[in-house]
Amino acid sequence: MKKTVSFLVSGRGSNFNAVANAIIEGDIPATVGIVISDKQGVKALDIARQLSIPAFFVNPREYPARQDHEKAIIELLRKYETDLVVTAGYMRLLTPYFVNAFKNRIINIHPALLPSFPGTHAQKQALEYGVKISGCTTHFIDEGTDSGPIIMQKAVPVYDDDTQDTLSARILKEEHQILIESVKLFCLDKLIVKERKVFVVR
Repeated sequence: MKKTVSFLVSGRGSNFNAVANAIIEGDIPATVGIVISDKQGVKALDIARQLSIPAFFVNPREYPARQDHEKAIIELLRKYETDLVVTAGYMRLLTPYFVNAFKNRIINIHPALLPSFPGTHAQKQALEYGVKISGCTTHFIDEGTDSGPIIMQKAVPVYDDDTQDTLSARILKEEHQILIESVKLFCLDKLIVKERKVFVVR
């Protein structure tokens, strides 16, 4: 039986769009569930509606606490029988309450080679530090900030004349590829998590 993949988004939805299209085109053996955003009017919600995917804005300001906001999101995800949650540019840090509800079933994409440069503005951090190689990482979300078990990584060279925009664009191409592959492996039951290591079953 195919797994249902849902998405948490906060912005333009580039990675969400790539994965959703891969599912729709049959490259990932799964079903698209829903798209949930914590911000109203973002491009990702427009893309979801164009693809006829149920899309929801769950306003965090309408809830007295973070856990209440997350509870509303979890209820929606469960209503649509979500097996895997993909955080594609979702800018809110998930609490242990949410993480435990979908333990080892939340995949995030990060624009750096973790554990280097966690958090926001990873490409800017990499350029300021002067690294010669950057890249991107898919990982399962845990209770920390970009600290969960790593699934896949792809290296990207950093050039002397790179700006944040040029480096980000080069990394984004690889983000799409490894996020699609990571979601596919999950949906094929080929990812095994042992402590903090992820093994791919071949």
